[in-house]
Amino acid sequence: MEMRADVLIVGAGMVGSALALALKDSGLKIVLLDGGPLSVKPFSGDDAFEPRVSALSAASQRILQRLGAWDGIVARRVSPYSHMHVWDGSGTGQIHFSAASVHAEVLGHIVENRVVQDALLDSLQGVDIELLANARLEQMRRSGDDWLLTLADGRTLRAPLVIAADGANSAVRRLTGCQTREWDYMHHAIVASVRCAQPHQQTAWQRFTDHGPLAFLPLQRDGQQDWCSIVWSTTPEQAQHLMALEDDAFCRELALAFEGRLGPVLSADSRVCVPLRQRHAKRYVAEGLALIGDAAHTIHPLAGQGVNLGFLDAAVLAQVILHAVDRGERLADVKVLSRFERRRMPHNLALMAAMEGFQRLFQADSLSARLLRNSGLKWVNQMPEAKAVFVRQALGLTGDLPPLAKA
Repeated sequence: MEMRADVLIVGAGMVGSALALALKDSGLKIVLLDGGPLSVKPFSGDDAFEPRVSALSAASQRILQRLGAWDGIVARRVSPYSHMHVWDGSGTGQIHFSAASVHAEVLGHIVENRVVQDALLDSLQGVDIELLANARLEQMRRSGDDWLLTLADGRTLRAPLVIAADGANSAVRRLTGCQTREWDYMHHAIVASVRCAQPHQQTAWQRFTDHGPLAFLPLQRDGQQDWCSIVWSTTPEQAQHLMALEDDAFCRELALAFEGRLGPVLSADSRVCVPLRQRHAKRYVAEGLALIGDAAHTIHPLAGQGVNLGFLDAAVLAQVILHAVDRGERLADVKVLSRFERRRMPHNLALMAAMEGFQRLFQADSLSARLLRNSGLKWVNQMPEAKAVFVRQALGLTGDLPPLAKA
């Protein structure tokens, strides 16, 4: 039997679930499908930290609050941070950012992806949205004015509008032939949770090493501040070496690379190694189709902005769809969907270009590049106004904000 919907959202991760919640009162028949089980795991504050975390901006916090998911996040586990300290491991340049510089309490919150996802799934219970778990997409084609999707178990779904929220390796993007610009950074990121001898002081720490940036992001459990989530970007060869080490040896190398800023690294949970690749869709929309989140763009984890861009994508697309519903417009019309693309693509491209510029500058090994970045860090660190601009950008409270992200 064929299932019909007004809007099919493929991918019930953080961004897809957020979009579904934003459309819950639209009067549209929304179906949210995912290849996974969509079950909420029991949570205990004593649970080990999940290796994958996100640095949620103030804009993302507002979106999650308005979607009814933030309280569920706080009830599980959240780690606020008020400071950011960045330095060049090959020189003397450093810069310190503080939330107080823009009269804010925090710069953001480090939250495990699992915690965000489960809180969103909790919020989806009891709303008028159909969830399809274990629904792996195998085929997708145009059928009249609709898209016809075929799942691995033979079920078919039909809708005039399909939203791809199915991640960096999007099946929707592949099956519909959406073109991308992409390149390999020739770096891998090692991700893990580690316990340090000294508290992190609610500070996000980042050192630029000769091989790539190393970040220590603050985690908090039962008020204790001795855990951090690390994101260590390095060459594939170095990553292979680090992944093969025993835990004690890995902790020693990690503390050495971090210049012992938080003392010895006492222990490390399981490590995950992720190849780094930048990808950007040439178009976010087509007739009856829109790409959001990592399906549309993936960036270097240098500033932890990936999911924040995705939440803003979801909030803007929801605004565009709800406005079209109010005006009686055809949602699948590419002219309608292009309103979303015009608002989000410039912002995403600008941030991707900035991250690419930082990455190239700090990877450059020439004497002139080293002098430039060290003098630049020192110069900006001495200018409160310039630092405040960076802080506001990190908070996500500048530019064309959708209603869900506004104060």
